Amino acid sequence: MSTTTAPAPRRARPQTVLEVLETAWLSPHLVRVVAGGDGFAAFTTNEHTDKYVKIYFAKPELGLEPPYDLAALRETLAPEDLPVTRTYTVRWVDEAAQRLAIDFVVHGDEGLAGPWAARAKPGDRIVFSGPGGGYAPDPAADWHLLAGDDSALPAIAAALEAMPRDAVGHAVLEVGTEADRLPLEAPTGVEVTWVLRGDAPAGTTTLLPDAVADLPWREGRVHVFAHGEREAMKALRRVFAERGVPRADLSLSGYWAYGRAEDRFQAEKREPVGQIFED
Repeated sequence: MSTTTAPAPRRARPQTVLEVLETAWLSPHLVRVVAGGDGFAAFTTNEHTDKYVKIYFAKPELGLEPPYDLAALRETLAPEDLPVTRTYTVRWVDEAAQRLAIDFVVHGDEGLAGPWAARAKPGDRIVFSGPGGGYAPDPAADWHLLAGDDSALPAIAAALEAMPRDAVGHAVLEVGTEADRLPLEAPTGVEVTWVLRGDAPAGTTTLLPDAVADLPWREGRVHVFAHGEREAMKALRRVFAERGVPRADLSLSGYWAYGRAEDRFQAEKREPVGQIFED
C-alpha cells in the first residue's frame, strides 16, 4: 500500500508595511517615493544593487488592512479582488534613518503602480515583500557593461554608485528625451551613453541593442547587467553571444514587455515567448 503526502503549504512571504514620507519628481516620467516609519524594523536589506520588492496593491474600496493574509483572502475574495503585486527596484536604503526609496516610471494613467506613485502623499501606506536580488558589480571583473531602459535606471544608478572608483566600462541608458536624463554618480572610467527614443513609445525600437552592439569592445572579462523590455533583452542576448560573454557573467532579463499587462508578462515567463535565453 502506498500513501500520498500532500505538499506542504507555501510559506507566506513576510510583508513590510511602511508610510510614505515624501515624494519627488526626478524627471517628467520618474517619481521617487521615500518611505519609512515603525514598520522599517521588519525590513532586512541585502548586498545586491538590483534589490527589488514585490509591492501589494489592494482595492481601496475593500478596506483591507495590511499586512495581508493572502491565504485567507484567497478563500474569501474573488480572484479579481485579491491584492495585485508589482515588482520594483529599491533605489537606496538608509538603515540609520530607517527609510528607503523606490523610483517609479510614470506614463500618465497607464498601469497600476505608476499612477499610485504619482498621487502618493505623506502618510499613505506601501506594503511589500522582499527584498530579492541577484546582481552586484563584481570588483574582480576587468570591465563592466550596464544597459537598460527607464525601468532599469534605478538599478543601474545603484550599481554605478557601488562600483570601485577605479572601475572601467560602459553604461548605456535608453530614455525618452533630454528631460528624462538623470545625474549619475559613475566612476570616471565608466562612459555613460544616453540613447533618446523621442516620440517613439518605449519598447518599440532597437535603439538600445543597436547602441550596445556599436560599443568598442574592451579586452578582458566583462560583467554585464542588462535589463529592460523583453524583446530588447533578447536582442542583447544575441549581441553578448556573438561577443562570447559567458552566461555566468550575464545578469540579463526582461523587466516588462511591450503590449503586455504585468500579469500577462509574468505568466509568459513560463512560456517560450517569455524566455530570454533559449535553453
